[in-house]
Amino acid sequence: MTKILINGQPQNSLSAADRAVQYGDGIFTTIKVEQGAPQLWPLHYQRLTKGLQILGIDFNSWDKVQDAINCQAQEAQNAVLKLLISRGEGGRGYQTPEMQQPLWILTVHPMPEHYQKWQQQGIELGLSEIQLARQPKLAGIKHLNRLEQVLVKMHVPDDGPEEMLVCDTQGMIVECSASNLFWQINGVWYTPDLCYCGVAGVMRERILQHFKTVGSPVMQVQASPRILQQAQAVLLCNSLMGIVPVRRYKHYNFAIDSVRQLAREIL
Repeated sequence: MTKILINGQPQNSLSAADRAVQYGDGIFTTIKVEQGAPQLWPLHYQRLTKGLQILGIDFNSWDKVQDAINCQAQEAQNAVLKLLISRGEGGRGYQTPEMQQPLWILTVHPMPEHYQKWQQQGIELGLSEIQLARQPKLAGIKHLNRLEQVLVKMHVPDDGPEEMLVCDTQGMIVECSASNLFWQINGVWYTPDLCYCGVAGVMRERILQHFKTVGSPVMQVQASPRILQQAQAVLLCNSLMGIVPVRRYKHYNFAIDSVRQLAREIL
């Protein structure tokens, strides 16, 4: 059974008046725990605080949150922690309450078993028929409104590829259903520019930092899926899967050894 803490206390129920329930008014992040240590926490914290600032949620319980994360990580050793921050309860209507009482929820889950296989063997990538709406005000943050991703997952064929490439309503690549995307053309790495929509993943940020450190900045671009016809290597990434090579997209095949080498350098 999933372990649930609400404001640090073991609970499994949330008020129906909470704005996370009513409007998806909040943010979340998903943290990998390895050998009792939460991975990439500074990057998670950076994105969380940015999201809270954009949504105007005044949250000041970080000491308690970090203590709970460290405690649950040490207890679980190898697991997944999901941290959700809600604006808290509010009345009927979209207008935010004058007096906010944000709450936080921490849940503990087992680590998915298939990611190690993906890292070694690579995956096949498809193209989703679902497109993401452009909303620059929310671009980059991991807010609670994830119905587009739910639709993407609903429309994956039972015998389809492991992950789906997702574009925006202008036909530009944004991300995949649960990961970010990079591709390499003639020695140069590219990733979608997330200025209009999409989630700026913490592993994406870790990769960008790595390339900046070694003096090989990544080009952040607006591009259609046709660009992958020119790619020699393609990778997916998120905080749980790490870095996963794509071996095939439609009838295009990609090298996976260079991606696995890059993963060894970064992770």
